[in-house]
Amino acid sequence: MKIAVTGSIATDHLMTFRGRFADSLVVEQLDKISLSFLADGLQIHRGGVAANIAFGMARLGRTPVLVGAVGEDFTDYRSWLERHGVDCESVLVSQTQHTARFVCTTDDDMAQIATFYPGAMSEAREIELAPVATRVGGLDLVMVGPNDPEAMRRHTEECRTRGIPFVADPSQQLAFADGPFIRNLVEGADYLFTNEYEAELTEQKTGWTADDILDRVGTRIVTRGRDGASILRKGEPTIEVPIADQVTAVDPTGVGDGFRAGFFTGLTWGLDLQRCAQVGSTLAAYVVSTVGTQEYHLTHADFLARLREAYGDEAAGEVAPHLSPA
Repeated sequence: MKIAVTGSIATDHLMTFRGRFADSLVVEQLDKISLSFLADGLQIHRGGVAANIAFGMARLGRTPVLVGAVGEDFTDYRSWLERHGVDCESVLVSQTQHTARFVCTTDDDMAQIATFYPGAMSEAREIELAPVATRVGGLDLVMVGPNDPEAMRRHTEECRTRGIPFVADPSQQLAFADGPFIRNLVEGADYLFTNEYEAELTEQKTGWTADDILDRVGTRIVTRGRDGASILRKGEPTIEVPIADQVTAVDPTGVGDGFRAGFFTGLTWGLDLQRCAQVGSTLAAYVVSTVGTQEYHLTHADFLARLREAYGDEAAGEVAPHLSPA
């Protein structure tokens, strides 16, 4: 199963604030907000939704196709991804702009305030998926992740036209998007990924109910932070998957990307939806335990042990044949 992961490729600038953002917010004055938070430190790491997902899949032994736009400063980052098994041949390199930047501050409640500078990502609209599919011998699934809005629209329309199954994952772009744009991204998706807040925002902006959305997508996955994930399908009982146990949360940045990486990897292994989500939750536990979305250390033996501890021998037995003992 060949998966193309489209979306942002960025450098993360991560800071921590020893306090609670909520303590500095005055509800009656939000229209005049002017705040500054003193951060304890700054760490710069590789990131971007698409790159994080592709990296996670590669750590579990897959070779995802990364599709996005970057600047000429991407050289070292490309080497890192390719060294870990990511196919970067379909990444477009801008001649004029820098790779995107994500600047994020996290407080003691794991709440975050972030700013994203798109830079070269705005050129992702120039990428056509057909040559990518030809190069790799066909695509079985395309993830349309947060990206340049026109690129997201183009990738979605091309998947529909060419009959390629696709994942709708608008994520952070829901904040700016209007109802028609979101409806266009969601309609006909084989999978729709959102977190709990984004799920409500999707319904609010599209004017669709939860049932309306299930009429339009094959499977809807809603991540709920500490409460795990819910998998919904039309006419089927909801599947609830708890988070992996024994996790010390350090930084939540990229946790959703880790979940998606594990989920998609499970799909390539032919696992059922519950197992896919369990693989995703186990990988997400690695991400939340480190600062930096691609800084976790993972061996297949350790991953399998953590999966077994969280979800039992049967789950581990189904996953084990797909993981190399090396």
